This record gives sequence, structure tokens and C-alpha cells, in this order.
Amino acid sequence: MAYPKILAMIMAGGRGERLFPLTFERSKPSVPFGGRYRIVDFVLSNLVNSHILSIYLLVQYKSQSLIEYVRENWVLSSVITDHFVTVVPPQMRYGPDWFQGTANAVFQNMNLIRQHKPELVIVFGADHIYRMDIRQMIDFHLERNADVTVAAMPVPISQASSFGIIDTKRDGKIKNFIEKPENPPHMPDDPKRAYCSMGNYIFSTDVLIKGLIQAERNKENDFGKHVIPNLLKGGNQLYAYDFATNIIPGVRSYEEKGYWRDVGTIEAFWDAHQDMLGEKPVFDMSNELWPIRPSLNEMTATKIMGGEIINSIIAEGAVINRAKIVNSVIRKGVIIEDGVEIRDSIIMDSVVLKKGSKIKKSIIDSYNVIEKNVRIGFKSMEPYWRATMDPSGISVVATEKPESKTVKR
Repeated sequence: MAYPKILAMIMAGGRGERLFPLTFERSKPSVPFGGRYRIVDFVLSNLVNSHILSIYLLVQYKSQSLIEYVRENWVLSSVITDHFVTVVPPQMRYGPDWFQGTANAVFQNMNLIRQHKPELVIVFGADHIYRMDIRQMIDFHLERNADVTVAAMPVPISQASSFGIIDTKRDGKIKNFIEKPENPPHMPDDPKRAYCSMGNYIFSTDVLIKGLIQAERNKENDFGKHVIPNLLKGGNQLYAYDFATNIIPGVRSYEEKGYWRDVGTIEAFWDAHQDMLGEKPVFDMSNELWPIRPSLNEMTATKIMGGEIINSIIAEGAVINRAKIVNSVIRKGVIIEDGVEIRDSIIMDSVVLKKGSKIKKSIIDSYNVIEKNVRIGFKSMEPYWRATMDPSGISVVATEKPESKTVKR
């Protein structure tokens, strides 16, 4: 059976307020992650690996960093017209307003849907860390002749009140969609877990357009709160796709099955980095059968003069003198001088750590120069004045803009 024509619209305009100060100068999808990635690389890699190659990325807040990053790293083809990743800022075609919500963002770009003429429209977020074969969700949608399919993550019933919860029949057909219920309905075959919405959707195109027009008339702007419940009330066929059933080639036995993280807080962001470390990581980035595509990099290989490195990720272009690095992620172009100690931390692009500085359970954002003998995260009589202490106990130093030259972020 020939596959239907598919268009992907990715919501990449999030402010990421809970990730501040990492979002001080960039949107959440543009925040660096791991050794060589941005958060947006995960959804884009999942789409490309799933052979979905017509992709619009809807951006809004502090979008310049993301626009430049996608332009430099995600050129799919200059020959085949429907292989593209195109960034779409607010066009304000229906007035002077920016995107008012996820549904309004797609509504304001309905002309792109009509020009492309897809049979299915995929609407996904751009701010999660996960692997997903989206074709399996599409197959599920087609087999059931669904109008809408919602990706669903099983969560413990005790935590379900924090999510939008999907009440389904045994075949996955959605009965109800409830936002943060006090008494969440459990999964049909598991009284200890409930289905939460992942905010990822597949729509039959005509149903999507109908739902967006209705929402706009009612001044409703959100898919989860408005469009999905309205379509359900309208008698459409809505199904929940169990993300836990998604099979990814190359995943090792020691990895967490169905790994998916919303890295929307400093603590969750730090935890997800720890998940990549160790001999048997919870989420192993080394998967040749389902790669997450990193940024292009022309830096030289890392140079290590001496010291001790334990259970850490070191990206290209780093220069490490006699330092101790434990349970940490060091991104590209970092310079680490003699006597530096780094524990349980994330050091982002082009940071310089001067002699004797000590960093513990901290995130040092790009282009910072940490002076000699500074202590961040370690107990000190004089805490570093530029560090922000997150309620989780993680210290964060915001990005330091270079003054004299333009750099790639």
C-alpha cells in the first residue's frame, strides 16, 4: 500500500521559562543538549529516520539562534522539492498577533497545508528527549481509519493528575480527554497506570482544518485543551497510540524502554544528561540504527594533556590540561586549565575554566570564562556572584556573550 502524503508541523516556539537562565537568549528547542546536540535535533532526527521529509518548524520567541542552527545543520535537499526543513516565524496573515497557542500557530500557517496538499498532518513538539519511529504511529492511524491519533505515554496513576489524561477503550479509541484530573482514569488493562498525552498528534488533513477553524471562531488556541476535546465531541474517530509499544532498532537491553523526557526544568535537564552516562546508560546516544543527528562540526580532535577523566562525555575541540572530570558532559571547544575539578556538571560550548576552579553539580552555559580558583556548587564562604541556584540545588551560570566577534550558537 502506498503511503499517504505527509506534512510535519513542529511546534518550536516555546519560551522555556522554567529552563531560565539557559533560555535567557534562546528558545527551549535551541538549548544545547549532550555533547553535540540541540533539543530540537531529537524530533527532527525522529522525523527524518521515519522518512518524513516535509517539515515546517514553527518558531516564535528568541528564534534567531534556532533559525541559524537549522539553516546550517538541517539542509535536506536542494533537488527534491518536498524534502525540506523550513523555519516559519509568525507571518501575521490574520492580523498583528503572534502565535497565541499551538493550535493558533498551525491556523496562522494553514496556507502551507493547502499549498502542500498532504493527506496527513503530523503536529509534534520540539522540546523532548526521545527516540520514536513515527511510521509505527502512522500505521496505527491508518489501520484504524482514525481521524486523529494522539501519542500516549503510560504514567503511574499516582502521578497522572499532573498531565492531560486520555481515557480509552481496549482498542485505543478515545472516550474522554481530561486535563489534570483529580481522579484520573486508568489504562484499560492496567489499574496502576494512566495514559498521558505527549502533545504529539497525527491528523487527517480535512479534520485538522475543520478543528482549527472551529477553535479560531471560539477564540480557542490550544490543541490539548480545545481542538482535541472539540473533535471528540463532534463524533470524530480519535485513538491513542501507546508510545511504550514503539520499537526502535538498535536499542540495547539495558536502556529504559520507551525513554521520553520533558526537559522543561533545570533539574530534568540535568537528570537527562546523567541518563546518558555510564557503561549501561538509561539512554544510549550510540545507536547507529536510529541516530540522533548532531550539529556539523569542523573543530579538531580533543587534546588531553593529563589528569583524570571518569564516566564523562567529551566533545570535539576541547583542550584539557591536568584536570579531574567526573560524571560530566563537556561540549565542544571547552578549555580546561591545570588543577580544575569538575563533578556532576554540564560545561557548554567554548567555556574557559581557569586554573584551580572547581565546579560541582552545575551548568555553565556557553562562552563563559570562569576565573582562577572560583568555586561553583562547592561549599564556599563567597558563592560565585554570577551563578543562579535552582531550587533543585543545581547552580547555573548564564551564557556570556562574546563582545568582539560574531559566533555561531
